[in-house]
Amino acid sequence: MDARTRINAEYLMPTSSDASLASRNFHSRINCQDCAISELCLPVALLESEIEHLDSIIKRNRPLQKGEHLYRAGDGLQCVYAVRTGTLKTYTLNNEGTEQITGFYLPGEVVGLDGLHEHTHPSFAVALETTMICSIPFHQLEELAGIIPNLRMQLLKIMSREIQSDQELFQLTKKNAEERLAAFLVNLSTRYAKRGLSAQNFILPMSRGDIGNYLGLTIETVSRLFTRYQKADLIDTKGREIHLKDMKSLSQLAGTNCHSSV
Repeated sequence: MDARTRINAEYLMPTSSDASLASRNFHSRINCQDCAISELCLPVALLESEIEHLDSIIKRNRPLQKGEHLYRAGDGLQCVYAVRTGTLKTYTLNNEGTEQITGFYLPGEVVGLDGLHEHTHPSFAVALETTMICSIPFHQLEELAGIIPNLRMQLLKIMSREIQSDQELFQLTKKNAEERLAAFLVNLSTRYAKRGLSAQNFILPMSRGDIGNYLGLTIETVSRLFTRYQKADLIDTKGREIHLKDMKSLSQLAGTNCHSSV
């Protein structure tokens, strides 16, 4: 079984041939109580009865297809969203229409809280692959958080994590190109490991162009660095499949302890 097959099997990811079936059955076979990633998401630390209250407000729609937007800049804040399977990227556009990627979101991560300040989303969120989303109406979530202290605390932790990620991304700009890419790979490794997947072997859901955009590097630089890492026996790649062969050296290069959240 190759890496993509393992990941798809682990998260029940629908392929293009069964996406329609997954859409029809989504409500009937997924809830917070049975979700394999609930310990990474909003239900963590909630009592069974509290999880039931949260689950009662969550909307689960058809899967997003690759390239399909979850929301766009300027859309009003109606919901926040938890990634069930797949991957999202968020980005902004400047006055010239140039895209700047601001984040990548994996299963168990919550996206959309950046719209809280002005009640409109300042960024775009788009699926990088077939992606299942749990939509959580914000006003109902706000009401629940007012009566469930553990839910309120989890929301604060998620927002704190977003602030920390922004700070770490800023710190990345002070590193050289080799260090930036190494830090990015180590971070992905850590996040996949938290999801019960291999920390050394995984699929990069984003393109090298997206990686470069996020890190402030050209696609040529990213490709050159992948080649350099491979020659140094730090990694092995085949398309978007990657094997991190020397995590210790990559972590040293990145200047990280493998617990970064960039």
